[in-house]
Amino acid sequence: MKFTGSPKFSHQQRDRIGVLITNLGTPDAPDTPSLRRYLRQFLSDPRVVEVPRLLWWLILNLVILVIRPKRSAAAYKTVWTERGSPLLFHTQDQQRALQQALARDYGDDVLVEFAMRYGNPSIQQGLQSLFEQGARKLMVLPLYPQYSAATSGSTFDAIAADFTQRRWLPDFRFIAHYHDYAPYIKAVAQSIERYWQHHGKPDKLVLSYHGVPLKYLHQGDPYHCECHKTSRLIAEQLGLSKDQYVTTFQSRFGREEWLQPYTDATLKALPGQGVKNIHVVCPGFSADCLETIEEIGEENREYFIEAGGENYAYIPALNAEPEHIEALAQLVRDNLVGWQLHHDESARAARAEAVQAALKESKSDG
Repeated sequence: MKFTGSPKFSHQQRDRIGVLITNLGTPDAPDTPSLRRYLRQFLSDPRVVEVPRLLWWLILNLVILVIRPKRSAAAYKTVWTERGSPLLFHTQDQQRALQQALARDYGDDVLVEFAMRYGNPSIQQGLQSLFEQGARKLMVLPLYPQYSAATSGSTFDAIAADFTQRRWLPDFRFIAHYHDYAPYIKAVAQSIERYWQHHGKPDKLVLSYHGVPLKYLHQGDPYHCECHKTSRLIAEQLGLSKDQYVTTFQSRFGREEWLQPYTDATLKALPGQGVKNIHVVCPGFSADCLETIEEIGEENREYFIEAGGENYAYIPALNAEPEHIEALAQLVRDNLVGWQLHHDESARAARAEAVQAALKESKSDG
């Protein structure tokens, strides 16, 4: 078995700390072949679909990948921009801004890269880039505030799988969730308040999170509880009473029961309850993507208006807004405690000499 190394590695290289931020992923292009590749990787993950493998292989390859890629490609075309996929460029913007924020405290001792769990750039590519640049300690920050086995858990699986193929392993820290982290809660609340300053307050604030099957909750996944805690903390920050906001779950797939209340069903029902003016925010999405721009921004707007609603607005994700970047930077700083890098030039030189002597001795023995 051949293990992955670092061809550009030098024993004189300065040790650094690597921070890898990750998100779910995106197809390479809004076309059917790209969507088929992306969906095959995404839906083949046993963390995402917990169905017996043989049965699911048949459903996935004989039904879903025949029908869904064309439909999904059409949806992606509606959100694609000159910069490409929104999720991709927003995450790249976050990486650059986070690198700049951390540089104010750590100079170039801390490196920041980004990767996608599915699609490109891959987690393997992100890790390799950090290791090539001298990262000897690694922190991974999945940009999912609320933990779920299907998101943060799957990201850990990908990191662990990569590590089984590597010659050298770094000191490692993994931030599994930050659903109740005060700077993150404050950042979300500030973005909502800023929107309200320009557009006024709604009758009700809908906080919509990506759904997961209900059985995950019964099996111990904390996602449902963490979503509700996030909503409660945001509402407290905004001074909202319990009847001024509601937590819902979107993007369900398949026929089994998922976490409720469903976002689409809630939006169809609210006008009949006298709620005609709503704003929707998605605190579980760190960056805008298909699920926020198209599903929440367009599809669910139609449901609400058709049901008799009068004013509907989607409040954008935090993306690379300054308060979001500062919250992420503080989260990284908090988790870097205890990790120190000692820039000992003489030690690096001695290490390099020892390596050269060993190589020389090896050649003479040969």
